[in-house]
Order: sequence, then C-alpha cells, then structure tokens
Amino acid sequence: MEFALPPFLPFFLGALVVAVLRGRVQAGVAILVPILGFANLWFGMPGAPETLQILDFTLVLVRADELAMLFGWLFHIAAFIGLVYSSHLRDTTQQVAALTYAGSALGAIFAGDFITLFIFWELLAVSSVFLIWARRTPRAIAAGFRYLLINVFSGVILLAGALVHLWETGSLEFSYIGLEAGLAGWLILLALGVKAAFPFLHNWLTDAYPEATPTGTVFLSAFTTKVAVYALARAYPGTELLIYIGGAMAMFPIFYAVIENDLRRVLAYSMINQIGFMVCGIGIGTALALNGAVSHAFNDVIFKGLLMMSMGAVLHMTGRINGSELGGLYKSMPITTVLCIVGAASISAFPLFSGFISKSMVMQAAMDEGYPVIWLALLFASAGVFHHAGIKIPFFAFFAHDSGIRTTEPPLNMLLAMGVSAVLCIGIGSYPDVLYGMLPYEAEYHPYDWSHVITQTQLLFFSALAFVWLNLTGRYPPELPSVNLDAEWFYRRLAPRAVGGVVATLVAAHAVLDRFGQRQMDRAVAFVEHHHGPEGYFARTWPTGSMVALVALVLVASLVFYLA
Repeated sequence: MEFALPPFLPFFLGALVVAVLRGRVQAGVAILVPILGFANLWFGMPGAPETLQILDFTLVLVRADELAMLFGWLFHIAAFIGLVYSSHLRDTTQQVAALTYAGSALGAIFAGDFITLFIFWELLAVSSVFLIWARRTPRAIAAGFRYLLINVFSGVILLAGALVHLWETGSLEFSYIGLEAGLAGWLILLALGVKAAFPFLHNWLTDAYPEATPTGTVFLSAFTTKVAVYALARAYPGTELLIYIGGAMAMFPIFYAVIENDLRRVLAYSMINQIGFMVCGIGIGTALALNGAVSHAFNDVIFKGLLMMSMGAVLHMTGRINGSELGGLYKSMPITTVLCIVGAASISAFPLFSGFISKSMVMQAAMDEGYPVIWLALLFASAGVFHHAGIKIPFFAFFAHDSGIRTTEPPLNMLLAMGVSAVLCIGIGSYPDVLYGMLPYEAEYHPYDWSHVITQTQLLFFSALAFVWLNLTGRYPPELPSVNLDAEWFYRRLAPRAVGGVVATLVAAHAVLDRFGQRQMDRAVAFVEHHHGPEGYFARTWPTGSMVALVALVLVASLVFYLA
C-alpha cells in the first residue's frame, strides 16, 4: 500500500496550523503532528515511488526502501521528543520552525532525485536558522547568519554537482555516485561534507549550535548532520577516502572538547566525533560497517539529544552553561543529573546502553577489512569521548565544585522528554535485536560476547582512572572562561581581513588613478579653453578619473589576452 501522504507533508501542514494557534492548544497540536506522521508512515507502508512530472523531468518525491525507512522512523521519534521538550514554550516562531525543519529532513531522506533533494536540502537551512535566531542575542544573530550562509552554499554546490551529473549521464536519480563520477562526484561529496561537518568544514556547527535556544539545539542536533550521513550512505558507500576523513573526525574534536568551557559547545564537538564513526563505517562499505554507521546515527540522535536536553535544562533553569560557573547542581536537580548520566553512559558505550551495540560494529568492520590504524584511531576516539562527554559534562555541570546555585528541576515536559530518551537508550542497549531488525543490510553481529564486553569495560575503566589521576594532580585542563580558536579563524578573521585588504588596495588604487586622471583632464580642459574658447565646455562633459581608470584596465586586459 502506498503512503496516505508523503512523509514530509503532515509536518508542513502541521506548521501551517500551529502558526495560527496559541497557548497550550498550539503545543498540543505540535506534539500531535509527529504522532500522526508516524501513523501515516506505519499504515502507509512503502509501495511504488511517488513521482511528479515537471517538464521533461520526473521528480521522485517518495522513494522508500529500508535505509530511508530507518531514518524516517528515527526523525519521527526525534521530532516527538523535541516537541514534548519544548511544549512549555509560547513561541510560535520556534514551533513552526521545528515542524518545518523536521518535515524538510523527512523530505530529504525520502527524495529519489537530486532536484527534490536540493529543495529540501535548502529548506533544512532556511527553517532551522530560526531556532538559532530565536534566542535573540547578538551572538545568536551573527552565528545564525554564518550558519545560513554556509548551509545555503552547500546547497548551491549540491545543485552544481547534480547539473554536472545530469549533463554527463542524463539522469537526476539520487543513488550511488562515488568519486568515479568525476567532477560531479567530487562536487556532491563536498556539498554533503559541509553538512556532515567534515574537518575544516565543521565550524558552522560548533559556532551556531551552542548559540541556539535551549530547545532549538535539541532539534539541530537531530536532523541536519544525520541527513548528510544518510546521503553519504546512499551515494558514497565503500569510498575509501571517507575512512580516513571519518578517522580524523573521530579524533580531532576530542582535544577541543577537553579544553572547551561552554558545555553545549563540548557536545557540539562530541557530535563531530560521533559522526566520524558513521563516516568511517560508510567508507568501509561492508554490510556490517554500513549497519554500524546507520545504527550509530540512530542511537546518536537519542543519546546526544538526551545530553543536549540535560544541558538545555541547566541553561533554562540557571541561565548559565559554562563549566567554570556551574557545579553542585545535583543537590537541586537530582532527576536531571541521573538522566544526564544515562546519556553519558550511552555515548560512552557502556554495556547495556545504546552506544555499546552500534559503535563497536564500525570498529569490528575496520579490523575485519584490514584497517588496524583506523581501528586504533577509533579506539582512541572511544576513550576520548568518555572523557569529554561521558565524564566532563555531568561532572562539571552537576558535581565538581559547589557553585552555590540553588534552583529546581526543569518543567515536567522537559523531564518527560528526557525520560523517554533515557528509556530508549537503555532499551536499545539491552535489547539490540529490535534495532538490528530494522537495519537495511544483512549482517550478523552479536555485541554481547565476552571478549567485546571485557575489552570495552577495560577501556572505560582505564579512561576513568586517567581522568581521576589527571584531575587530582591538577593536570586536567581546568574550566576557564576563555575563547578557543578553531579553523573558523580562517573565515571569521583571516578571510574578512584578506578581503578587506584587497578592497582597500583597490579603493586606494582607484583614488590614485582618479586624482591622476583629474589632473590630466584639468590640464586638457585648460588647454582647450586657452586655444578654443567656449568649445572647452565639451571637454568638461567627459568623465574624469573613473573613465581613465576604466580605459587603462581595458588596455591591460587586452594586452594580457593578446599575449596569452
């Protein structure tokens, strides 16, 4: 049976309805949207693709296979949890943006052609930026503009790659591309890499996500990067370059996360670290590795969302998020503390928690396919994530020194959303066959064998021991109110200065030429007036320095063209 509605449509219609409602009715209807969307997806199981004919092109609005369906279930769950978490808000902008954002993510993963993908790719950026701007601070406004610029630019590159692919193959089908497709393959990979936060393309994430509202960050962590992971799994499975990109992504954020003071920015770096595991699995390309990548994407949305929600609750109740200003909150926020620890255990891959059953699949595939160095890198990254997300987040927020802050638990809806996520983290980790049954590829894997359990437990034990020793001896980087420079310096400082220097040079050159031309024209006018009287008026009507500069540039360009 075909879908009753395209999966994205209930969210777009819901956004229109929510836009005219207010108060508790608005929040209730918003929560109802993902429930109805889930029912639409459940009872309208995939049949033939839904297409739309435009001119000579057939657009595939809905192409549902096991890979798309897995992300479809995930995005409905994430939208439901996020909308419950934000239901205390009376902010129409955020509610409408969240529903449109979730609908755009669903449209992208079910798209069967590049034009449809491009449309939803850009809608992701345009709708989600309002979750950043909704915080209404100067930093949020500036970060939102940078976020929008980079993500829209990603869409432009995607469109360029799609057009090159159309010109070379005559097809717009969104399927396997690979780098053997030449220029089109590289352009599309670059576009996906921007949204997946590849190294040196990642700073839009660490720049913008921590500046969003406490509720907006929960949605941001769920959709954009996971759509990119899905697209990579669809278009570039088995691309060896991704193995090394993923390994680098898993490792380098650890060093920034350890020294970062803003705890939501720590989680932003941690997100890149986790995406590295997914990208690496996609690059390996075996059934086990791909299952590991997409299952880890599924789990990451849940446990990273739980950690984001716990830190959002702290920010909501205290107005602070820097580790140097927090501590001792377990006394007044004990439930939030426990829920945060569940998320920390899940991202650290403790046995019986969700991260344990997916992260190890990628590592096992790396070893099976003869990548021991990558396996070591992922092992190091696993230990590192326990340090910065598994220990640092709950320790500095809820324990460490007593900051003296006394508050209360967040609103009930926020606790309920965190509770649902915590139950999923434990349930998936304890009963992995439920998730494994949804995975798109045939591969047998048993996470709870003794060697795996003992190895992971030893890794966690010695990593915790290292943290304790470093902290007691004063060698662990302290939480300081500081700003850490990352690769964003190149486009936030170096690039503007470079462009400004070039513009200043051109302006100065224009001024010099203008003065020179003005002097020459004054001499010419004086000469004409001296020798021809009234006819000198004609000479004054000619442009001055700008015309001389233009003529000089034309002559130089002509000479260069001639010599070439």
